[in-house]
Amino acid sequence: MDIGIPKEARPREHRVSLAPWGVRTLVQRGHRVWVEKDAGLAAGHPTPDYEAVGAQIAYSRHEVFARGALVASVFAPDPPEFRELGKDQVIFGFWGLPAARPEEFRALAESEVTAVGIEAIEDDLGRAPVRTSMSEIAGSLAVVLGSGLLLNDFGGKGILLGGVPGAPPANFVVLGAGVLGRAAARAALGLGAHVTLLDVSVGHLREAAERLPPGVTTMLATQPNIADLVLGAVAVHAQRAPVLVTRGMLKLMKPRTVVVDLSIDMGGCFETSRPTTFSSPTYDVDGILHMCIPNLPSGAARTATLALTSATLPYLQAVADGGIDAALREYPELVRGTYLYRGRCASESLARIFGVDFCPPGGEAGR
Repeated sequence: MDIGIPKEARPREHRVSLAPWGVRTLVQRGHRVWVEKDAGLAAGHPTPDYEAVGAQIAYSRHEVFARGALVASVFAPDPPEFRELGKDQVIFGFWGLPAARPEEFRALAESEVTAVGIEAIEDDLGRAPVRTSMSEIAGSLAVVLGSGLLLNDFGGKGILLGGVPGAPPANFVVLGAGVLGRAAARAALGLGAHVTLLDVSVGHLREAAERLPPGVTTMLATQPNIADLVLGAVAVHAQRAPVLVTRGMLKLMKPRTVVVDLSIDMGGCFETSRPTTFSSPTYDVDGILHMCIPNLPSGAARTATLALTSATLPYLQAVADGGIDAALREYPELVRGTYLYRGRCASESLARIFGVDFCPPGGEAGR
């Protein structure tokens, strides 16, 4: 099979979907892999590294999508690129379709592609390999960057996250006790912060308490009005992130509190959230400093690329070896990550969002 690896087009996105060792695995199985020139450069993988493992080099993003029956990207194509996609093409990437505009969803469906949202690949026990690996990186980075924003020169209160003898640590509140929230809590605890983990589920809090080191306070979700740094880490499978903090609630926070919304790629869990970038990471709303970078793991691009390769390669290999139908049979969790199957809506929650027929792969359409 012809497999395409494009260079990411979004500003400040430094990851690439497959490291050279992943490409080598596919080439050794008889597949032809087209890697766009300099696709891995920012992640520490220059083009000669891909040539050395047998990749074919493409010289434009358009060429990658034209040649690849299977395309593996970090972020999925943007709406203007939908018209370049071919019927029956399989596209892996962070689609984030639950937060898409209706007209964008319709345009994608009309292309008749199979769209696999790697963020939504999840088994019945809630194990999500891609989301887990990226969440662990994002949670740690959020603490590092968020702690910097607490300093005066970056708009914060002038608080050192871990405190010092005679001065207390910052109050760090995490909304959501999933993988992302636990990773952030662990990192903040390691830096000496006073960490409170909030969730609507006692079960999630109990699991977090069992997995985290001693010292984390777990509570059912309440308004985080005593926090210095608030991290939103809320995720609902294949759905838009719920809004947990309204603009009115910001007034309950102390001025210059820092909020970091790691749910922004699925719409955000703060009413006042809007995407930011590494070059312009923050903005102020009612005296509260916001940071909402959708591709936060890109800040550690080499680490993130290696983790992404490990998480996605088994699924890419299955599709390349036997086609999408065989891969869906082999990996049931891949079914949950498939938003569109040959242009038909294969996600029940997505069908409800956009008011279209739900048709699982191999099944009959239904409401």
